[in-house]
Amino acid sequence: MIDHLTLRVADYETSKRFYLAALEPLGYELLMEFELPGIGKFGGLGADKKPDLWIAPVEDGRPVPRGQHIAFRARKRAEVDAFHRAALAAGGKDDGGPGKREQYHPNYYGAFVVDANGIYLEACTHHPE
Repeated sequence: MIDHLTLRVADYETSKRFYLAALEPLGYELLMEFELPGIGKFGGLGADKKPDLWIAPVEDGRPVPRGQHIAFRARKRAEVDAFHRAALAAGGKDDGGPGKREQYHPNYYGAFVVDANGIYLEACTHHPE
């Protein structure tokens, strides 16, 4: 089981606004934020009071991870739809609108976007509603 993941981003404040807007339909909020001298701000986002997605500025040897794919679990299809709308409104690029993806299994429903850093994001649910 993964406890948390840190994404290095080119512009912390822009990425923080994007992720807060895009993931709000999934219950995510900013739970922690601090600054490391000489590096910059780190933000911990999560649902249910547990930060599991961290955003942080790039550093020497720690660049933006372009091309990565991260899927966030939604409880129902309406949350997937809301994620997609919110991510696009916040500046994300469409990479596949909400819909069934039966090649994975009959109840798989997902939506795909790309953030300003080139990171591929998905919200999905495995429930029929």
